[in-house]
Amino acid sequence: YKLSVSPEMDIMEYCRKEWRGNTPAAKRMRKGYEAVAQKFASIRRIRGDNYCAFRATLFQALSQATQLPRWLQSEDFTMLPENLLSKYDWIKQWQLRQKPGKRMGEIRDEIKEYLILLRQKWKYISEIKGSLEKQEACDKLFKNEEEEYSLYEALKFLMLNTAIELYNADKSGKRVPVFSWLLFARDTSSNPCQLMHNHLNHIGHSGGLEQVEMFLLAYALQYTIQVYRLYKYSTDEFITLYPNDPEEDWPVVTLITEDDRHYNIPVRMCQETML
Repeated sequence: YKLSVSPEMDIMEYCRKEWRGNTPAAKRMRKGYEAVAQKFASIRRIRGDNYCAFRATLFQALSQATQLPRWLQSEDFTMLPENLLSKYDWIKQWQLRQKPGKRMGEIRDEIKEYLILLRQKWKYISEIKGSLEKQEACDKLFKNEEEEYSLYEALKFLMLNTAIELYNADKSGKRVPVFSWLLFARDTSSNPCQLMHNHLNHIGHSGGLEQVEMFLLAYALQYTIQVYRLYKYSTDEFITLYPNDPEEDWPVVTLITEDDRHYNIPVRMCQETML
């Protein structure tokens, strides 16, 4: 059994273990980790199984949550599957985890369950006052494989919903963020239906999130995802924000990547950073 989120470890100790050589790449990684260590004391490794971007983002969001986000509070939040399936017949081909070929009613009900679970867990964890207890509740949640993967299905569906909203807004002449053009400029995702078939259905199975989909995840959650991209150390892209022009009231979560494929999380902000 693999842990979804490993216990914390000193960031520089981790770096020394992983990057011993004297190659230019190893030197750059060490410099990158040193820069992260100015802000964070520890790192937690995230299990790598094509869900790691979801896992890292959601774990960070929940472990610092103090309230339920507005979009999770709305009355019609759990009606999303019903509303979307009534308008877009092609969503019937949504690929549920390990359950291909489900019927429309089953897909609708199952996704609704996932969304309810996401709201319940977020509410429960955000109401825990003590930081140690909150951390323990997150650790426990991410040890429950059934629940954990159900939450990722909910996130994927929220991404689809956000993509449909952006696509429709663009088509009706409204302003949309730049990433939305890039998302639908790909040959494989020129509309939300293709995005679902060629990308969202494969996340967690045969691939993880691509760069442009990190923007979509950030928009779906209304969170700014700040990523230390270690292989980009000493360039403008070393610290990348998704989205790059975030709303001011969006909370921020921080991740670390060495290659834009696998993500880990930094924890324990250094005292001087917090002040």
